[in-house]
Amino acid sequence: MRTDIVTRWAKEAVCECPLPEYPRPQMVRDCWMNLNGKFDYAITDAKAEWIDKVDGEILVPFSIESVLSGVGKKITENDRLWYKKLFTVPASFKGKRTLLHLDSVDWQCRVYVNKTLMGEHFGGYTRITYDITDALVEGENELVVWVYDPTEKGWQNRGKQDTVSHGFWYTPTTGIWKTVWLEAVNESYIKGYKLLPDIDEGTISIKTDIAGEGSLKIKVLDGETVVNECEISADDKISIPDARLWSPENPFLYDFVLDLVNNGEVVDSVKGYFGMRKFSIAKAKDGFNRLFLNNEPYFHRGLLDQGYWPDGIMTPPVDEAMVYDIVKMKELGFNMLRKHIKVECDRWYYYCDKYGMLVWQDMMSGGAYIGDLIAGVLPMFYVPMKDNQYKKFSREKKEWRDDYERELYEVIDALYNVPSICCWVPFNEGWGQFDAYRIGNAIKAYDPSRHVDHASGWYDQKGPDFKSMHKYVVPIPMPRLDGRPFVISEYGGYQNGVPGHVWDDGKTFGLYLKFKDKDSLSTAYRRLHEMQVIPKIKKGLCVTVYTQVSDVEFELNGMLTYDREVVKLDEQMIKDINKKLAY
Repeated sequence: MRTDIVTRWAKEAVCECPLPEYPRPQMVRDCWMNLNGKFDYAITDAKAEWIDKVDGEILVPFSIESVLSGVGKKITENDRLWYKKLFTVPASFKGKRTLLHLDSVDWQCRVYVNKTLMGEHFGGYTRITYDITDALVEGENELVVWVYDPTEKGWQNRGKQDTVSHGFWYTPTTGIWKTVWLEAVNESYIKGYKLLPDIDEGTISIKTDIAGEGSLKIKVLDGETVVNECEISADDKISIPDARLWSPENPFLYDFVLDLVNNGEVVDSVKGYFGMRKFSIAKAKDGFNRLFLNNEPYFHRGLLDQGYWPDGIMTPPVDEAMVYDIVKMKELGFNMLRKHIKVECDRWYYYCDKYGMLVWQDMMSGGAYIGDLIAGVLPMFYVPMKDNQYKKFSREKKEWRDDYERELYEVIDALYNVPSICCWVPFNEGWGQFDAYRIGNAIKAYDPSRHVDHASGWYDQKGPDFKSMHKYVVPIPMPRLDGRPFVISEYGGYQNGVPGHVWDDGKTFGLYLKFKDKDSLSTAYRRLHEMQVIPKIKKGLCVTVYTQVSDVEFELNGMLTYDREVVKLDEQMIKDINKKLAY
């Protein structure tokens, strides 16, 4: 791991409370406390039942492998990682219930408050919440978190993490890697809500989950102007007169305040936002089935976005770093990011909503690697394969498949209210794929408001919604269409290493075409699009996803260097090409 390749924001990240912003842009409450900062940590063997002594301090929420954590150690499948922090509940929490949130801990964790077990959680990408009120004491309290993460030695959903970084496998993330925080609520409070806009009706549906009792009142705002203010049931629709529509070109967001009222008193109040938009598939005037946004054909010009950082690994150093990636790609003319095999912090999605960037959201790959024959060789020759051959796809045990589906729906629920998310991608290039036709249709039934790319890249099972192709190195063919929209969901990956801005001067991932400098890389990018990509639009192409936003470790195929210091291609050329990636 390089410690000298860092982003410009690294120094800002090393502070008393990293990532201090309210971590959940939906369900915003005033009464909360950020616990990010210095924790004690210890690494023990598997037999240790408690943390007897500490090995040092770690800066949370950066994983122990990262430079920004201040530790930079790798954890094996034989190790157990412990965190400990003392905290005092603010006076403003008095008389209320205290909720503890750990927004992501990779992979299995147990959470203790004052030596009382709050619960055990499996899954490295979704939020953990416990009501810790009854375990609290006056004055100082102790939070302890126990972590087990076998990375590639296990069967869990791990994305692109590997103990030894190589090729397209990256440095792992173990333990806490998103914000840890507290919030205070009354006995009766709003646990959550699901939002669904309908631009044809001019309404927003809201299904509210309430703990305790009370009635609901909502106020919808356009800036300072009240659009609608009314009492609602726990499952209701609200009229949005003359709705302003959300799109990448006009990313307008409505704000709202949702109150829970009990005996005439507001016992809980949360703030949120939504965008009025519609994703659909329909036949365009040219006769092809196309992706539509707000009832108009809309071409998705996208990039693969791994969301990795040289200093924080899966955790961005500061919010400004996330914003830079999103805004820079939009400046270059892209309107979509495919969040690749990772779930970001909630604020990343908020910035996509705010600045206007469509999101295709991948589920994390899991299980053992399926091998180069199935993952790389057979797809090059278009060899079909049914994905109910569980052993071939390293999904032979039912508990593994059940765990994948559990976490899949947890991810969908957690991100359901994000206006910019337009597509769910459950499987990528066959890694851990199983029953994709069934799962794709189940996702579509669970959330019919969005698209589904049921088997991105390889091993199409004829499921919803796309004819989805990945193609690198060799020319991009025009497939035989079957009525589903045609999307090139990965391609390109052209490499160029910028001296002084690469992870390892002697190693690169070898399966991409390489170019010696900015000019040759830019020329090749232009030719690829003008000769192979743009002509396919009139033949039915609807989506492009170029690889990728930034270099990541040994992959040097980014628009940006890994440290985000250099744009590696000619910017005006990219903008000109993107203007042609349209209907």
